[in-house]
Amino acid sequence: MERLVRSIRNRSLQLCVLGSGYVGLPTAALFADAGFKVTAIDVRREIVDSINEGSCLTKELGLQELVSRNVAAGRLRATLNPDATLAQADVVIVSVQTPIDHSKKTNLSYLSKALDKISLAIRKGVLVIIGSTIPPGTMLRKAKPKLESINPFKADRDFYLAYVPERIAPGRALDEFVESPRLVGGVGPESTRLAAELYKTVCKKVVETDAATAEVAKLAENTFRDVNIAFANQLALTCELLGVDVIDVVRMANTHPRVNIHAPGPGVGGPCLPKDPYLLVHSAKHMDFDLIVTARHVNESMPEHVLELTLQALENSGRKPAKPRIAVLGTSYKAGVDDPRGSPSEPIIHGLISRGFEVSAYDPRSNEAFGAEKANSVSEAAKGADCLLIVTGHEEFMNLHLKQLKALMNRAIIIDCVRIIDPNTARNQGFLYYGVGLGRKQPF
Repeated sequence: MERLVRSIRNRSLQLCVLGSGYVGLPTAALFADAGFKVTAIDVRREIVDSINEGSCLTKELGLQELVSRNVAAGRLRATLNPDATLAQADVVIVSVQTPIDHSKKTNLSYLSKALDKISLAIRKGVLVIIGSTIPPGTMLRKAKPKLESINPFKADRDFYLAYVPERIAPGRALDEFVESPRLVGGVGPESTRLAAELYKTVCKKVVETDAATAEVAKLAENTFRDVNIAFANQLALTCELLGVDVIDVVRMANTHPRVNIHAPGPGVGGPCLPKDPYLLVHSAKHMDFDLIVTARHVNESMPEHVLELTLQALENSGRKPAKPRIAVLGTSYKAGVDDPRGSPSEPIIHGLISRGFEVSAYDPRSNEAFGAEKANSVSEAAKGADCLLIVTGHEEFMNLHLKQLKALMNRAIIIDCVRIIDPNTARNQGFLYYGVGLGRKQPF
């Protein structure tokens, strides 16, 4: 153990990272920048080639420079072939996807395949770290037995195994990796100590615990946020019926020192918040009434509410065209990122298209259009539109030239799902303005 700790401190260990996506590549690049020799492993040739050329396909602030610098210095490389790399690695960090299926159950097949490869190559003294989000019990009931099944080595004695969940958000991945306290949970005390030593070389603060606690704590973080957003969305729906503005209500309620209501919106997207609550509740089903599942249903219902609001707006505007044209602004799952995974825009656009509407979509950061006609600018999306639907709160949408857009549109209707347009400004420019959480679904 002491030899391994010294090897971490003098950066003589060989690291490999399985998976080079939104989390894996920043992980590999930051450890390389800390002085370790790191190999990034991925199944996608375009990603491997881009890394080895000193570039990256992931749009993340500062990541391009980090990859370029460490590839040039010989500390970072990428490969499609994991076998030789795993056989030589002293540390293996697993960062593969763990999606949920249509029944909301976790698909651990990618993790299982990664563990199979590691178990064939594992040797004494190796530190294995799982960074992927996993259901509670995975480390002790699945990962540990699988790694011990093919050889005589035992975890926390012959090799070391820990769970270190990611705590980063797209757009701020590098800063949050370093600045956010990092949970480190080993399957035993030696595993916790060794993994903590490793992450202290990059992270400013490390919180040591056991694997089972770390698993639940990771899911609890995102579940808390999802439940808070569900409350905000339920509050928005209530405000619509009561004829008040949820923005005013939230602002005033949050003046209380112990209240912090999140912002309502068109739903919850991204790779984590729509998934993690289900990982938590499916691991411990024992309650007749489940607040967490109810919150998920509230957030999952918001895209349909936006569709209803759109139909109501068209009806209230008078003459309804045979095939309304809707301009959707924003397809990434939240403001400031290029990631469209789980975006509320997807069910909204699909719902509009299934109702026979023509839909154009524009996002200044994401190339995804979810089957809509892809526009190259706000003006192009708005041309001939009967309604402007703002789904993502990018800063590029905060100061729209409403007068110019009104001249381009067939009818002047705005549905503001993220409440970034001032209702008075929109009204003064001749728009019928609708917002999530505003009044009785009536124009301002």
